[in-house]
Amino acid sequence: MTSLTVPVIDVLNNNFKELWPAILLSIKTSSFIALDTELSGLGSRKALLAQCIEDRYKAICHAAQTRSILSLGIACFKKLQDKAADTYLVQVYNLTLLCMEEYIIEPQSVQFLVQHGFDFNKQYSQGIPYHKGNDKGGDAQVQTIRALFLELLRARKPLVLHNGLIDMVFLYQCFYAHLPDRLATFMADLSEMFPAGVFDTKYASEYEMRFMASYLEYAYKKCKRDNCKSVEAGGSGPHLFLEFCSYSGRLCSYIDFRPCSEGGSEEGPLDICLRFSAYGWCPNGSQCTMSHNTDLIIEQDEKTKEDKKRKKKFKRKQRAALREARASEGDAAPPNKQPCLEELADVAFSAPPGDSIPCAPRGEEAEGEDLEDAQMMVVEEEEVAGQAGNGSSEAQAASGDKPADASESEGKAPQGEKEEGKGKKVEGGTHRAGFDAFMTGYIFSYITTLKGRSDEESSGAALPDCLNKLYLSGKSVPLQIVKSAFSKSSRAHTQKMELAWGKS
Repeated sequence: MTSLTVPVIDVLNNNFKELWPAILLSIKTSSFIALDTELSGLGSRKALLAQCIEDRYKAICHAAQTRSILSLGIACFKKLQDKAADTYLVQVYNLTLLCMEEYIIEPQSVQFLVQHGFDFNKQYSQGIPYHKGNDKGGDAQVQTIRALFLELLRARKPLVLHNGLIDMVFLYQCFYAHLPDRLATFMADLSEMFPAGVFDTKYASEYEMRFMASYLEYAYKKCKRDNCKSVEAGGSGPHLFLEFCSYSGRLCSYIDFRPCSEGGSEEGPLDICLRFSAYGWCPNGSQCTMSHNTDLIIEQDEKTKEDKKRKKKFKRKQRAALREARASEGDAAPPNKQPCLEELADVAFSAPPGDSIPCAPRGEEAEGEDLEDAQMMVVEEEEVAGQAGNGSSEAQAASGDKPADASESEGKAPQGEKEEGKGKKVEGGTHRAGFDAFMTGYIFSYITTLKGRSDEESSGAALPDCLNKLYLSGKSVPLQIVKSAFSKSSRAHTQKMELAWGKS
């Protein structure tokens, strides 16, 4: 499989105005926009996973009001009509931000970000300044982050996030207005802010694609791996192709090229860390003696899935052979007679080579399923804990991306790419909001290519089952972004909409 190098434009306070026209053009001409954030913290992990969604919303609001967004990733995907089907032009921006108000920064988040290459010296010296809450003065008319967010709304493009509830709450509080007190009001505001729809790739990964794990790096590499295999195999099936702009001159000095290696490396431990495999986050971080190689994890999951298929096929053959054996006996045996061990041995012995599956002890499979259910009950808390050390975009519970993406949104788990050529393991690799936004956009574009209807131009029409559905950790149903008949939009939002569309 071919390696991919993604150019990420580093946007700081000293080049923000210079790059403003390019960012604006990318947004306005895109087919959809993927966003990701790195946060200074999330607060109480237990509150973030409250059973009552209204209580959960209030906890996230408190986090957004007391903490800040440290960096914002924007990935603009434009579908090219004059190229092969499902070809996108991608432009990625990583904006380093600096909140000008007091905010809490959690040590766990700092540790995670520093471990993944975040430069706090650069943030405090060159971060793009912003303030939270409602607009102050005429800052929505000048080139500020708040003005850029308003331009994103004006573009009316589909918005793509990964485990995006926390991202949405933070984006609203930091760049838009004071958060509404009630979740229903917040949902009503979002439904009007993004008329083209909001998509959550964590929800799509779990419920549309049925991946064995759904944290950001896993979902991205799984999609990329499957797409590369499909392209190499040829055929007329849908394939995803990406193109990037050729940058020259001064722009080259702003670009950070992110290599995306293919396949698992044989260097380092080969025993996979089960916690990282499930959640995309491990409390031991780089000190863990087990492998955090996502490629190896995917390879193992694919092998396990294939083994299960072969085992089911083998059992079907066993049952068919027994039925034939009974039929040949002329139904002499009693109808409720169970096959004896010798019969099963004969059938197993006659199975074709390669169909035999290692047998687990009796009851092991059921116990494993119970264990998995138990893990799913705590995975959200595990991932949220990781997220505090995370920022977006990843762990399976909290992405995912939140304070550094240590565990996806409600638990975003650590994401990113592993550093190559270094002895010390970096958990999830070097972490950047811009690259996490790219991974989020890649997942969406691949699923749209694979599952969407090619005759539909609208992304919402292509993936109707994922439209306006946000993943909820620990819940079997998503959070619907819809304006209820019993709720009204907030006053602050109404005023912002009037500003966005020039109404008096």
